[in-house]
Amino acid sequence: MGMNFEVFVLGTSGMMPLPNRNLTSAMIRREGELFLFDCGEGTQVSLKKLNLKWKKINSIFISHMHADHVTGLPGILMLSSQVDRDTPLTLYGPGRLKEYVDANRRILDIYINYEIIVKTVEEGVILEEEEFVVRAFELNHTKPCFGYVFEEKKRPGLFHPEVAQSLGIPMGPMWGILQKGGSVTLEDGRVIQPSDVMGDLREGRKFSYVTDSLYSPRIAEYVKESDLFLCEGMFTDDLVESAREKKHMTASDAARIAKEANVKQLGLLHYSPRYSDYELRYLLKDAKKVFANTVLSKDRMRFSLPLKD
Repeated sequence: MGMNFEVFVLGTSGMMPLPNRNLTSAMIRREGELFLFDCGEGTQVSLKKLNLKWKKINSIFISHMHADHVTGLPGILMLSSQVDRDTPLTLYGPGRLKEYVDANRRILDIYINYEIIVKTVEEGVILEEEEFVVRAFELNHTKPCFGYVFEEKKRPGLFHPEVAQSLGIPMGPMWGILQKGGSVTLEDGRVIQPSDVMGDLREGRKFSYVTDSLYSPRIAEYVKESDLFLCEGMFTDDLVESAREKKHMTASDAARIAKEANVKQLGLLHYSPRYSDYELRYLLKDAKKVFANTVLSKDRMRFSLPLKD
């Protein structure tokens, strides 16, 4: 099973990039594979600064079709063709994403020598692999918008060699079969199930990404028990009216979801450009009143999600 699971925050700004705050975007690196969430202008710069190889990006998930979340795509598509990419690049997002990608390829005459697959997202499982699953769920914004959950499947429990020996299972291939979830038959005809020699299944790790939405109690259902929940906390409480009107969340809205969902850690992002770096502490203060384990995500911050025992 995959061992390393890191999340890089590529940008934390909402609406427009600032000199030291790129547009909101995040990247999972799991076992060398990269998964990108949103791709505003300047995403390439963050990738370069973190020395992340875009060649390894197999999937890009777009929350919604607003410029600050998609304008970095044409550059990424163009660059990918210059690094001899041999695997397809799959983009996931709302209905107009395909139209946007096709139009850019046509107008900018982008030379593409690899396959680009654009999948229109609907609520539910959008990608399933042997070890993990990605789900999308609808948010409430001024345009169709989705939140994403990347969750590892449960992995086998710990193998107990002393139990295996006491049951008379010879060390060797049979141990391997049991560890992989298969049953084995001993010479005396006894059938040994994996559960006889293995501990309980171990939970996988879970990452959730939510930006550009009104608060809704549904969000907590999807992001529950996340190890890391990156969520828009665009405004301080005093601007709650403005947030509601523009269909955005305050930092305390994000914290409320984190609390309801019992997540391990909340990382705020998509800050309004009205706040200076110094003033971002007010967003953190608002959030911490509701959910203590909140961090103010910063550009190029890295979170490591440890394996669960």
